[in-house]
Amino acid sequence: MNNITLIFTIFNTLILPQWLLMIFAPKWKWTLWLVNSYLIPLAIAVAYAFLVLPTLFGGGEMPDFSTFEGVKNLFKAGNDQVIVGGWFHYLAFDLLVGSWILNDSQKNSIKHWFVAPCLFFTLMAGPVGFLMYQGIKKAVLKP
Repeated sequence: MNNITLIFTIFNTLILPQWLLMIFAPKWKWTLWLVNSYLIPLAIAVAYAFLVLPTLFGGGEMPDFSTFEGVKNLFKAGNDQVIVGGWFHYLAFDLLVGSWILNDSQKNSIKHWFVAPCLFFTLMAGPVGFLMYQGIKKAVLKP
């Protein structure tokens, strides 16, 4: 196993405890501590910075994020660090959205059995879980 594969495996596994706690133990003090400390997304952000920034900006030429072709070329290069960095981007932001969903649902006293599927879908397909939660929130918190 090379270093990049090991880093991928560690961070891919690192997110699971928080997701499981948010889904199955949403009010436990350690769950709430993890959610509110942002510890895991911060760790992923540090790894992301070390992996991606030197690769994207170390060559002197600014990457092209303004076109589909430019973004596609970032991944076509086959640079494992950029690919893992892209995955870390998803891991960090999906976990932040999941943390926000849990906090917001508790603040609004939305029953957790409505929220748990949203958290699962946020883990598996980020925007879908966020969309589900917004629909549930509107349905439950009718004015």
